[in-house]
Amino acid sequence: MTWTYKEQTIEKLPENIVGFVYIITNLINNRKYIGKKLSHFSKTKQKTITTKAGIKKKKKIRYKEESDWKTYWSSSEELKKDVESLGESNFHREILHFCTSKGMLSYMELKEQIQRQVLETEEWYNGIIQVRIHKKHLK
Repeated sequence: MTWTYKEQTIEKLPENIVGFVYIITNLINNRKYIGKKLSHFSKTKQKTITTKAGIKKKKKIRYKEESDWKTYWSSSEELKKDVESLGESNFHREILHFCTSKGMLSYMELKEQIQRQVLETEEWYNGIIQVRIHKKHLK
């Protein structure tokens, strides 16, 4: 099952983004889920190097690895169970916003969840909203 953005299938994410806000729709009962997904994870590995003096040292090397966004179905256990029992073809995954910072990603997810009133009806899989955002994150 693929992701869409503005009715176009997405095979590769834009280079400059940190993540995206998405909506997943159950095509059978029209229940929905709003969430966010990081495009890459920061990872650290240790490498042993030898200095000019012949001393071996361990050095931490940071790198980014693509996340599992292509196969991701949210953090909602209820939604994941429905995807497993009903089949991926009965769900539509759509990207609403691409974001260039983690702060903006959290803000846009919260904004969508509040505007769509995800905690107020059973139409949504969302059961909780957790977010910490500071004004400087949005600049």
